[in-house]
Amino acid sequence: MRPAFAVGLVFAGCCSNVIFLELLARKHPGCGNIVTFAQFLFIAVEGFLFEADLGRKQPAIPIRYYAVMVAMFFTVSVVNNYALNLNIAMPLHMIFRSGSLIANMILGIIILKKRYSIFKYTSIALVSLGIFICTFMSAKQVTSQSSSSENDGFQAFLRWLLGIGALTFALLMSARMGIFQETLYKQFGKHSKEALFYNHALPLPGFIFLASDIYDHAVLFNKSELYQVPVIGVTVPIMWFYLLMNVITQYVCIRGVFILTTECASLTVTLVVTLRKFVSLIFSILYFQNPFTLWHWLGTLFVFTGTLMYSEVWNNLGTTKSQPQKDKKN
Repeated sequence: MRPAFAVGLVFAGCCSNVIFLELLARKHPGCGNIVTFAQFLFIAVEGFLFEADLGRKQPAIPIRYYAVMVAMFFTVSVVNNYALNLNIAMPLHMIFRSGSLIANMILGIIILKKRYSIFKYTSIALVSLGIFICTFMSAKQVTSQSSSSENDGFQAFLRWLLGIGALTFALLMSARMGIFQETLYKQFGKHSKEALFYNHALPLPGFIFLASDIYDHAVLFNKSELYQVPVIGVTVPIMWFYLLMNVITQYVCIRGVFILTTECASLTVTLVVTLRKFVSLIFSILYFQNPFTLWHWLGTLFVFTGTLMYSEVWNNLGTTKSQPQKDKKN
């Protein structure tokens, strides 16, 4: 029952989160910092109350290790959200972030000296090809949709290139953080809820450097049109409502993933998260009518097929089906 509930949380939370994030980004493309800050603050307060027991509970993993992890996590979160300011469309944003397997494999080979099967290299090649196709087609759209002025078009393309660079950096940094977490968990055991709290609480002082931008967008949010919240009937600026819903749905999604990691095998978690990304992508395309060509669909197919190949879903499903037959024979 709990795994089914967790899957429901992941799909409901993450798909809704994408909608509210895009509503925010479309109205104010530069709002990435205030969104990141609100998400971090909400999860940190919840963790302080229920995980850290108002600061009375000692962490199982020393704070100095969390400090390193937090520096990486904070950087990844800020850069990923800031990329939306740089002519990066939401569908491309989601597809690009689905390429985390590539970064994990590259850094795993370099840092952990891992070796993989031909099957896994093939799956990564599919993911890479899919991301390249989607990125290349998005580049053509950026140049064609820009102003007729050649100078404006070139500037828009440069901003888009900077956005691609930001996403690439965040992808590699996220993979490096995953390797660091893996080594910590081997040494101290898994404490994912504790890690969730410290990853969001410790970076909060870092938002001081972004305070000016956060304040400016808070002022802009206050000036947005008023919206009457259903059921409770309270009237608030609509951008604050979008932000609140984004934060709540982000928390629901994270909680769902946390329950899955404690109740299911890692393969199941990978499959659910992959399917969730695909459903979120469909939501974004259909709900917001984002431009998505046949080439984009082909690239998306390569990305998700490669991801499923990497996680060896079909092999494991075949093993699961054959297991009951063996039991009957015995």
